[in-house]
Amino acid sequence: MSLETTITRAWQRRGPLACALYPLSLLVRALTALRRRLYRAGILRSNRLPVPVVVVGNIFIGGTGKTPLTIWLVRQLRAAGLTPGVVSRGFGAKDSAPRPVTVLSTPAQVGDEPVLIATRAGCPVVVGRDRAAAGRALLAAHPEVDVIVTDDGLQHYALQRDIEIVLFDGRGTGNGWTLPAGPLREGPGRRRDVTVVNTPALTPALARQVGNGGPVFQMTLLGDVAERLTDRHQRVSLAELATRPVRVAAVAGIGNPARFFGMLAQAGLRCTELALPDHHDFLDNPLRALDADVILMTEKDAVKCTQIEELKDDPRLWVVPVTARIDAALAEHIVEKCRGRTFA
Repeated sequence: MSLETTITRAWQRRGPLACALYPLSLLVRALTALRRRLYRAGILRSNRLPVPVVVVGNIFIGGTGKTPLTIWLVRQLRAAGLTPGVVSRGFGAKDSAPRPVTVLSTPAQVGDEPVLIATRAGCPVVVGRDRAAAGRALLAAHPEVDVIVTDDGLQHYALQRDIEIVLFDGRGTGNGWTLPAGPLREGPGRRRDVTVVNTPALTPALARQVGNGGPVFQMTLLGDVAERLTDRHQRVSLAELATRPVRVAAVAGIGNPARFFGMLAQAGLRCTELALPDHHDFLDNPLRALDADVILMTEKDAVKCTQIEELKDDPRLWVVPVTARIDAALAEHIVEKCRGRTFA
């Protein structure tokens, strides 16, 4: 984690380490651009599905909030009269072939985020390394689906897309350089249809930094209650919990744990913080050593803990669900583009 912290800090400025890696960054950027051109020229094969495809992705490495945005978008599309489905890579999934996801699927089978999406969004979800094949499998099983949202997959050009949503958070573009000198998978000016910034305060400077001339929308993640892992109907507000004489810890195995910890701090909670690597499987039970009466965790972590015998009945564990709040104009923009697509 110390090496990861060092690199992450280096990515926020153009210091000595970042400058030393800059020549490699230029090479990565050139290869990325070449790959994209090969797909556009048809030299590398790209597949089109018979329904509109909306990609929710990021160019900043690590977590920026794609899953809450995907859930929000699915709900908005459904409210507009469309029938959405979701495809995802399924990080950590056992099989590379397309596989349907249900609320009974395990993270070991299909990945943690797809299980969360299937549970919260209540729509058909299929995972697979080949997103086009996953999309075809989803449409074969659910012919009523008339729009597909891909959770991540911005750089998966083997699947053609009609709309691209690029998500940033308060870190912006970091030092503005691509890997390994900076945190970006592609250049900050990469084309896209919409930019969304997951931050409680979208300043004009941040909007200019992440934008590319197109529309920029602010996303805020709201989480004000905790639900006991053993009984999700048992709830307590974070504000009330902050007044109780209990020892509170917080754990996060997501791409940006600081965002989760910051949300809890804003609710008045003083927590012992345990940051884990993204997609941590919890099989080593890192919570055993925590000296706390209450342990708060993200929903993404909770879907894994419910599958582990040593953790699923731990009364200390509480889940903090979050909901995305975004200007409804974003949904209207996406729906308009989807309806403008010529269906096959």
